[in-house]
Parts: sequence; structure tokens; C-alpha cells
Amino acid sequence: MGPTESTEQGQDKQICQWCLTEIIWDEEIGPETHCPHCENELGGYRSLQIGMNGDEGDDDSSASQHQDASEDDEDWLDEDEEQDERYSEEEGFRGGSRSRLAAEGVIQRILDEQLEAPECPACREYMLDAGLQTIDSGFRPTESKAIGIPIVPNPFRIVWYVCPACYHTSSFLSLNDREEMLNRLAERS
Repeated sequence: MGPTESTEQGQDKQICQWCLTEIIWDEEIGPETHCPHCENELGGYRSLQIGMNGDEGDDDSSASQHQDASEDDEDWLDEDEEQDERYSEEEGFRGGSRSRLAAEGVIQRILDEQLEAPECPACREYMLDAGLQTIDSGFRPTESKAIGIPIVPNPFRIVWYVCPACYHTSSFLSLNDREEMLNRLAERS
């Protein structure tokens, strides 16, 4: 028995391949394109048609179906490579390349070992610790009249973070210098 069969009343019935519910449709309106129960698409998209009408000896049709399926796989791979070429990192797009997928695991391992993982202000992804920069020779601190000293020591260090998704960079005062800043402010209260 196939997915569609005729009944005596002039209606056809169909079995949804997703929820296995029987769908009865009127011959005048025609077959349903979506299951009214689970709302999945019926028909050729993401479904496999299996001939069960006694054509078991037809090896040519199964060979051609297998060949069509392998051609579809090759087309998909070609489209993936074309997409990688269209959306290169030089243009600022995040591509879905194989190298990007391989990097995701490494990015997660780096994030797991970081003490802090701030969110990117641009895209909300977690940022990677890129390094530490010491600010000393070219920096002239502002001395607040309220406390009489600079709020940060000179020299001080900042930690640079880079977003692995959109490549936005951000900097934060290092942990030691944060504590030093709080101590300076607490002393002057």
C-alpha cells in the first residue's frame, strides 16, 4: 500500500511521513502540501519515495535514484565551496567553511581556560583573551581634584579581547590594576 490510495467515496487519503497521521483530502481541492497535524511539508522535499507496487525487480530505477542522490550530494558540496569563496573573511563576513567549524572547538577550549570571557558589545559572542598591554610612556594620567591623585597607577596594564565571530576588539583594565584602582579610591573616601 503506497502513501496515497483511493477510497470508494471519491476522496484520497495520505499518510504523513513525519507524524504518521492519516490525511484525507477532497479530490476537487487536491492533495495537501503540508500536514494539518504537525505542519511539516509533504511530498518531495526531505522525503524519500519508496516504490512498493511490486516493482522490486526494476534495478534500473534504483540505480538511477542512487545516481541522482550522489549527484545531489556533489552539488551540495560544490555550493558549499562556492559559498566559502563568496563570503571570505577579508570582506568581513563570517563564512560557514570547514576551517571555521574546526576552529569552533579550539575557540571553546580557549574560552574554557580563560578567567574572564566578556561578551562582544557588537554581536554578543564570548570574546577571546588576545593579550596584555602595558601603558606607560605615552600616558599622562588625569588627577581628579576630588582625590588629588590619578585613579589608575602609572604604568598600568590592559587586557585586550577579540571576538571570534565579528573580530571586534575591546580592552579592560587588568585584574591587579582594578584592585589598585579600588584601593586608591577607598583610601581617599
